[in-house]
Amino acid sequence: MPFAGHVGAMTAVAGELAARGHEVLAYTGAKYEHRFRAVGAQWLPWEQATDFDDSDLAATFPPVGDGKGLRGGMANVEHVLLGTGAGQAADLLAEVSRKPVDLLVTDHLAFGVALAGETLGLPWASVAVTPLPLESRDLPPPGFPALPAKGPLGRVRDRALRSVVHAAADRLLNPMLNRMRAGAGLPAGTGGMDSLLSPHLILAQGVLGLDYPRGDLPPYVHFVGRLAVAPPPQELPPWWPEVVAARAEGLPVVHVTQGTLDLDLTDLMKPAIAGLADERVLVVCTTGGAPVGSLGPLPDNVRVAPFLPHDQLLPLTDVMVTNGGWGGVLAAVQAGVPLVVAGASLDKPEVARRVAWSGVGRNLRTGRPGAARVRRAVRQVLSRPELARRAGELGAKVAAAGGAGAAATLLEGLIPG
Repeated sequence: MPFAGHVGAMTAVAGELAARGHEVLAYTGAKYEHRFRAVGAQWLPWEQATDFDDSDLAATFPPVGDGKGLRGGMANVEHVLLGTGAGQAADLLAEVSRKPVDLLVTDHLAFGVALAGETLGLPWASVAVTPLPLESRDLPPPGFPALPAKGPLGRVRDRALRSVVHAAADRLLNPMLNRMRAGAGLPAGTGGMDSLLSPHLILAQGVLGLDYPRGDLPPYVHFVGRLAVAPPPQELPPWWPEVVAARAEGLPVVHVTQGTLDLDLTDLMKPAIAGLADERVLVVCTTGGAPVGSLGPLPDNVRVAPFLPHDQLLPLTDVMVTNGGWGGVLAAVQAGVPLVVAGASLDKPEVARRVAWSGVGRNLRTGRPGAARVRRAVRQVLSRPELARRAGELGAKVAAAGGAGAAATLLEGLIPG
């Protein structure tokens, strides 16, 4: 899917496969063609599938609006995820008819690959670009706002919740899913949304400890840590030496980001700036491409850039304040940086719950916190060194999981012959 967070993981996989001598054809939107070509892949455009710009979904899919709330989330599923699936499958089937392929590898929300794989009988693999969305008998339903239960009564609760969610899916999601399948020339399915995950191989970003334990994890699910490409050389802003000096002098550095998808800076960035304005910290904000000037006048302790390389910034960071993009959270944990998460849309509340449950940070339980709430959370994280220690422990596991190298080795095992 042509979303920046999805592309980050998938370019890592594509680049590793290309480096091993495989011919890699990347199927994604035009906005991200250059990202895949830069790692040695060829590019296949979206033609039958409706292409879009992830920074303005509503321009192509008006019902999505700002993407917030239940209405926005359901519209995103109906129009963007499921709605483009049949077109994706048509594009892929047309390409395979011209030039056969050996293996399909998809981000787990590019549903057309599941349809094409089923039609062709080809092996295919899913790359989880969010926390692992697979249902489990040991957990509440994926996306449900609850932590794993404890004890017999808790397991009864989770079983009841799964039944409720299944009933809702039968009424709301499965008709959409079957419309997508019909558009691809396939009969109605019975496996629900889990049928869109590969039965051959699922590459899950993260590690156990950051994800919940479950006794029914299928053997074809493998945690591979973080999938990311080293960023290209980037000119650093003139104030960058102040960040280095702050770290050397013991002044806490707080990094604030809303990623690249949710760019309404009034949600989190402006409250964070206001809340930390009088704190003894250096605040480093990245706007994800939004104009720096849109933040207005800045306090003396705030520095802003559209983008900064995480591989250089995070080792100098003491706390990261984020809306909960999974790739950014994994980058912080790998660097041993504890988090404050304000997640409200899509998978971000699920990410926030995992951050709190795993002991690497705070979950603000809202996507639009007030300034005082952000300030309190940052103070709490800075005053609790055990959060940074836990982030360091899990970060070492993320690095040891192997990333793109481990993913490519597992994928090579699926290639016939």
